[in-house]
Amino acid sequence: MPRVNGYAALEARGRLVLFAFDRRDVRPHDVAIDITFCGICHSDIHQARDEWTDSAFPMVPGHEIVGIVRQVGASVTRFKVGDTVGVGTFVDSCRSCDNCRAGLEQYCIPGNSQTYNGTEQDGKTPTRGGYSNHIVVDEHYVLRMPPSLAPQGAAPLLCAGITVYSPLRHWKVGPGSRVGIIGLGGLGNVAVKLARAMGAEVTVFSHSQRKREEALRLGARRFYVMPNVDVAEELKYGLDLIVNTVSVPIEWSRYIELLRLDGTMVIVGIPASPAPVEAMPLIGARRCVAGSGTGGIAETQEMLDFCAAHNIVSDVEVVRIQEVNEAWNRVVNNDVRGRLVIDMASLPAPGLDEEAVTDIGLGPGPAPGWWRRAQE
Repeated sequence: MPRVNGYAALEARGRLVLFAFDRRDVRPHDVAIDITFCGICHSDIHQARDEWTDSAFPMVPGHEIVGIVRQVGASVTRFKVGDTVGVGTFVDSCRSCDNCRAGLEQYCIPGNSQTYNGTEQDGKTPTRGGYSNHIVVDEHYVLRMPPSLAPQGAAPLLCAGITVYSPLRHWKVGPGSRVGIIGLGGLGNVAVKLARAMGAEVTVFSHSQRKREEALRLGARRFYVMPNVDVAEELKYGLDLIVNTVSVPIEWSRYIELLRLDGTMVIVGIPASPAPVEAMPLIGARRCVAGSGTGGIAETQEMLDFCAAHNIVSDVEVVRIQEVNEAWNRVVNNDVRGRLVIDMASLPAPGLDEEAVTDIGLGPGPAPGWWRRAQE
């Protein structure tokens, strides 16, 4: 098995440290990828700190992966050595349930295999993510990266991008749609760009006045700092769809009241505690609160091609892997504009600095489906 260096959390809330582990050998349908960039997602932090429960350690985070194909299995037909490719939030699924057959592998009924902090479909081999030198993934779960997209800016599209693209598409956002975006972090940044490219009129809600200039630069027509007692009157029955990207508790009902008849607020951020919803704002205009996960493989490829056609990438700041612990603190403290992305060239290659590397082997991981169960 190929030896790999990476950064891992060895325990809940522990600092990430350099370590070594083994990837599987390339099987007939596998693609081996040298990782060039990996985005930092707030999910990485939640899971490494066991804030969603079911975390397994040691944990190698990272599911916004861009890299170069270094080897392909004998039966691979979709990729060749040298291709630039991506890997998103999951690396396998059962492939036979109704959802998988419909191209909705993100909602695999038995449970897909998350890119990290999960297991392969055998239910026991742990998955380890993109904070590492390279990864081996079945070709059916690998994405083709359009050459016009800068890889560091495209990496966050593989989680943040598809997480907001999927509900925008599902709720048929297009010319004339009125869309609200709650939060202007890593998800909100690209959500504004995507909604505008689809032809929507965008309103951004933030906790901070300092985000106003950024929101307008990205294409938002309106910007509000919440809570704001005047917003309810100004925007009453004014929005078709609200995409809530934040992972902190907010008063959902205040936003629901801004939706038109049959409008929907879609939750894509995951607060650590339950959020109460009042009945009357829902009943008063037949409004809905819905949830949306990431996208399936076909939809993610569609999203990447859409971004290439509209010249959309995330606003990013590139950091070295040695700065990852400080970078995580910046994410938690909301001290990031757009998304932080790790330049994986800063990670020592296997065999270098080996004495400083903790050998963790292949240890146990949580069963497939943990991500969905954590939401229930």
